Amino acid sequence: MAKLYFKFGAMGCSKTAQALITKFNYEERNMKVLLLKPAIDTRDGATLVRSRIGLKQDAIAIRQDENLYDLYTDKYSDCNVIIVDECQFLAPEQVDELADIVIEKDVPVLCFGLSTDFTTHLFPGSKRLFEIAGSISEIKSVCTCGAKATVNARLDGEGKILTEGSQICIGGNERYVAMCRRCWLRRIREQESSSSQKQS
Repeated sequence: MAKLYFKFGAMGCSKTAQALITKFNYEERNMKVLLLKPAIDTRDGATLVRSRIGLKQDAIAIRQDENLYDLYTDKYSDCNVIIVDECQFLAPEQVDELADIVIEKDVPVLCFGLSTDFTTHLFPGSKRLFEIAGSISEIKSVCTCGAKATVNARLDGEGKILTEGSQICIGGNERYVAMCRRCWLRRIREQESSSSQKQS
């Protein structure tokens, strides 16, 4: 029986690489894969999914207002499996539409993405996946201290951690670093202390 899968982790944990490897594994078994990516993620172009280790594949870019159930049934119903990269950018309604595909069409849907933003709050799409996915698994990565990385720290141009701003800000290594919560909080406190010393 097909399931809705949510595979999440901090930035740099190889989510995209695992998504593309999973696609390859299905295709090796002569199964047709529909690879989707949110259109908002334009780091590597409108339709390219690229991992940090160099794997890449063309994908179908989807808008947040696009009905994914209709997209599948109208154009891609010959696909045996659906894989979504950067699924945190899905609208909650789109997660429900993917779940409907799983139930009504018996097609597995595998979603790969972040759980939380740079302020440690859940993305709406990830929140909905936690609520209804049939299988949830964490892809682990490590902080520079050796502990498990859980925070996607956003950096400014000087390498300082940002704690305010828009939830969505597309970027890679130049803008984000995965950290454990202890190191993240320590860096923020150090920045605040340094800033107050300069002002006094």
